Amino acid sequence: MSNYAKTFSSSLGKKLIMSLTGLFLCIFLVVHLIGNLQLFKDDGGQAFNAYSYFMTHFPPIKIVSYILYISIIVHAVYALILTTGNRKARPVGYAYYKGEANSPWTSRNMGILGTIILIFLVVHMSNFWAQYHWGDLPHARYEVSLTNPQDVVVTPIPFDGSEIAHADYVDAQAGKQVLIAKDLYKIVTESFSQWWYVLLYVISMAALSFHLIHGFRSAFQTLGWDNSKYIPLIRFLGVWVFGVLIPLAFAAMPIYIFLFR
Repeated sequence: MSNYAKTFSSSLGKKLIMSLTGLFLCIFLVVHLIGNLQLFKDDGGQAFNAYSYFMTHFPPIKIVSYILYISIIVHAVYALILTTGNRKARPVGYAYYKGEANSPWTSRNMGILGTIILIFLVVHMSNFWAQYHWGDLPHARYEVSLTNPQDVVVTPIPFDGSEIAHADYVDAQAGKQVLIAKDLYKIVTESFSQWWYVLLYVISMAALSFHLIHGFRSAFQTLGWDNSKYIPLIRFLGVWVFGVLIPLAFAAMPIYIFLFR
């Protein structure tokens, strides 16, 4: 076995892989949140559906999406390997700051938190990602006034067995921006109209919060990027940005749709 293979098959190597894939997934969370904030717009889903099309058809993002899928699988597999190993020997999960309590409960339960998140991802991707790519999604036609962007006319286009070509153009004569796209927004609002799905989403975001509070700064420690100069910033980002702000923003979406749409 080569030195390279030995390094990444060791406990330290596995933790390095967990750290790198975890930080990449953190970056994805930020991008995904920015796009999903379009759900708060009162435009019948025009901005969200345009964003969904862009994210699934823009070549560079499509390439990154494959890296994302691989990262999720690798992160989950190595988490299982490390958790199994922890039961047979001394815990070798994420590294931690010596002399600091560092949320002992989250540290001891990263496997449980990760399992909740993984179950959520399977449900979430089957309901939205798989539906968008292979489901019988209806389409919608949006006509947005060029002079008054708040003036949006939405015309549902039921699925008739064939996919309608995506279109995004300006009708200068009518003074409108026209968008014809898969109506993923309709699927999202229908899902978030069910109380059990909203509850599952909120519980999963709570699990994500605790998972990130421990995992974010521990990943930096594992990578050796724990210079005392940057530890306060890492702690702030890990707790308040990734542990609080991002999960709260995600959880607010289904609650908002359930209550007001």
